[in-house]
Amino acid sequence: MAARNSSLERKQEAVIAALLTQRNMEEAARTAGVAVRTLIRWMKIPEFQKAYRDARRAAFQQSIARLQQGTSAAATTLIKLLLDQGTPASVKARVADSIFNHAAKAIEIEDIEARVSALEAATGDGRR
Repeated sequence: MAARNSSLERKQEAVIAALLTQRNMEEAARTAGVAVRTLIRWMKIPEFQKAYRDARRAAFQQSIARLQQGTSAAATTLIKLLLDQGTPASVKARVADSIFNHAAKAIEIEDIEARVSALEAATGDGRR
């Protein structure tokens, strides 16, 4: 669950946690022990919306971190497929294309980061 938000009630925090784990609003409300109408009303409150958005962002960032942990194994798999004599040509072509696309994207990201750093240095805005 997201860090404790002092502006929210405990029930509201429980609803946010349930919204992150349940399939729909009805199940989230039932899990948190509130009425669906209450949940719908809370969804209109700016502070609740922000807390929910922050919790979703945190959950998403955790998922991305988990995916990033698998990138080394994924890269190894792609290279093995590319080099394996038994890999069909069509698969090798897709793998090669994938490797080129990911490599190009990485270079683009590095270029953007360098440009942003240069702009920050030029404007004296070193926040990151």
